[in-house]
Amino acid sequence: MKKTLITGAAGFLGSHLCDRFIAEGHHVIGMDNLITGDIRNIEHLFHLKRFDFFHHDVTKFVHVPGKMDYILHFASPASPIDYLKIPIETLKVGSLGTLNLLGLARDHGARILVASTSEVYGDPLVHPQSEDYFGNVSPIGPRGVYDEAKRFMESITMAYHRHHGLDTRIVRIFNTYGSRMRLNDGRVVPAFMGQALRGEDLTVFGDGSQSRSFTYIDDQVEGIYRLLMSDYVEPINIGNPDETTILEFAQEIINLTGTDQKIIFKPLPQDDPMQRQPDISRAKNILDWEPKVHRSEGLKKVYEYFKSLSPDQLWAVHRDFSSNS
Repeated sequence: MKKTLITGAAGFLGSHLCDRFIAEGHHVIGMDNLITGDIRNIEHLFHLKRFDFFHHDVTKFVHVPGKMDYILHFASPASPIDYLKIPIETLKVGSLGTLNLLGLARDHGARILVASTSEVYGDPLVHPQSEDYFGNVSPIGPRGVYDEAKRFMESITMAYHRHHGLDTRIVRIFNTYGSRMRLNDGRVVPAFMGQALRGEDLTVFGDGSQSRSFTYIDDQVEGIYRLLMSDYVEPINIGNPDETTILEFAQEIINLTGTDQKIIFKPLPQDDPMQRQPDISRAKNILDWEPKVHRSEGLKKVYEYFKSLSPDQLWAVHRDFSSNS
């Protein structure tokens, strides 16, 4: 039985990865300090003998008993409302946390996959974004704490691969949506759906012409799994090239929810990217992967999930968000 450590296990993406690796027959060790994760996302796994959970901050020394086969490093705040609130923690988990886990992988002889992001491209001057584009990032802007944490993560991971021969993988994740997202996490899918469910107007930042590309969680997990099991060590984009503007997306949500809310506009935040679309040629050619779930289908599933939340949950998490990321 393979033994797999997943950090950020109680988060949106991490919890779905726990499910997938359990389904693949692995013994999964979930680790999370719960700074943004929610223990409810993995409670359904607690009765399983093949799942263990450690409440731990990976920026501190990480020890896991027994031999590890795989490590997936997904611990990090991942939305602007989080990493703008806890910028130091965001930088530390991308730097110190990554160093700790690379060291752990080396000690165990384990393969490690680190979760990078489309944000390494910053506000891109190249469209769509391919893996050989170096990006347009402000290291001192408010979003730089997340962007540069992930860029450092990639650099130190490749250094460990080249210098120590460590078996590494790097995934660049584009906007992903699905069940277990927090309605208050600041990302555009839960933000728009939460506003629609509460009968509020939808907030668009800027004029809404900025674009995003949305990947359904099942597709994202499949791409990550295939990358981990491949022999490819350079970064790979896992995302959906089906691009839409934020204004068009807001209208999609209004049509989906059957509400009659207005769209209101607020100033565009500093360094908010104007374009976001992955070039997935590398994923197609190397992993034989491309997204299968159309946005209309995925959004219906997510809307049903959010509708299932209790009124207390729907309103208790309500707070303003700061960008259409």
